[in-house]
Amino acid sequence: MTSKSTPNPIMGYSDRSTVKLDFDDVPLKKVKKWVIRAYVWFDLDGFIVIFSSEDHYHAVFNRSVTWSENIQIMNWVAIESQLPTLKEYALMQGIKGPSTLRWGLRVRKSCRESWED
Repeated sequence: MTSKSTPNPIMGYSDRSTVKLDFDDVPLKKVKKWVIRAYVWFDLDGFIVIFSSEDHYHAVFNRSVTWSENIQIMNWVAIESQLPTLKEYALMQGIKGPSTLRWGLRVRKSCRESWED
């Protein structure tokens, strides 16, 4: 690293037993719809939706699942929602193994939408 380098650390969380969905370029209203549908359909005990940046959200569900069930849930949401970036995310998680969510430092706008909208 030189004195002119700008550090840009990226952190991530990977495992096989936590259902995680990465919604890129998706409005919060659609994220809410698909997170709640997955939560109800697969009895996932609870969830959190994390604002990453404008129209970028992470969803993490509470119930531990097998890897096979994790893949099933990710793919069900991706296919049913027809969201191209979610389809790519689900496919890549199945190819590489444990599902991963990554985040880093960046300038962020605040999330102006509320969950109740």
